[in-house]
Amino acid sequence: MGGGNGAKAAQKRARNAKAAAPKGGSQLKTNTAAMNIICATCKQTFLSTSRMPQLELHAENKHKSTAALCFPGVNVSA
Repeated sequence: MGGGNGAKAAQKRARNAKAAAPKGGSQLKTNTAAMNIICATCKQTFLSTSRMPQLELHAENKHKSTAALCFPGVNVSA
């Protein structure tokens, strides 16, 4: 019947190596590429998924201004 301890051990090592391999990698490059909303005043970047309340909060707290002045041309739904 073939097989034996050597073959079973090799199969188990292969299975364990496959399970231990990194799955998705880092999200860092994707997040950096998605930062495409830029404050016109201070050039701080925001993720493209940012909502208007977050941008308004930045404009009011950092610059005592409005989101429309800090982020011209940005139409982000609330």
